[in-house]
Amino acid sequence: MQEFVEKTFIAVKHDGVQRGLVGEIIKRFEQRGLKLAGIKMVQADEELAANHYQMTPEWIKKNATNTRKAWQKKGVVLKETDEQLAGKVNSWLKTYIMEGPVVAMVWEGPHAIEIGRKLVGPANAREAPVGTIRGDFTVDSYEIADKKQRPVRNIVHASGNTEEADNEISLWFKPSEIHDWKREDWKIIH
Repeated sequence: MQEFVEKTFIAVKHDGVQRGLVGEIIKRFEQRGLKLAGIKMVQADEELAANHYQMTPEWIKKNATNTRKAWQKKGVVLKETDEQLAGKVNSWLKTYIMEGPVVAMVWEGPHAIEIGRKLVGPANAREAPVGTIRGDFTVDSYEIADKKQRPVRNIVHASGNTEEADNEISLWFKPSEIHDWKREDWKIIH
């Protein structure tokens, strides 16, 4: 089983903290069988926000492509470059993560990244199934966010892949803040 165990980064964004959803979110990860390896409350500064939302070439391309598709559905062709579009969204995301305290967590277990993404649900609440965190606790959408010129307020962040998880964990946590302990029910669960 050890070869399937991985760590993922999950953050309850300030809107989830403000709404008192931290305990509910932790409960869902624990009930699924993941192990909490690190937790703390952090007020992100500009440096942390910029490092969390790095504008890599892959991120720029993906973000610009998704933005163009969304606006094309509304009949609008965007003339900005990929870098301009991604830069605008990146600025919104950094501002959003700095608006209030975030509860940063490291979760561990078999397929933790994939399980974390499933528990959280898609970024757009309109696409998030009931039973996911975003599907149960937010009604925000890209349409509302675009109208208000801000990112979607979707309560929680979950790493998307191993590279992202490793980067985010090392960004938000010192090695001494991540704890290795035995979750006794893993003998039964796994």
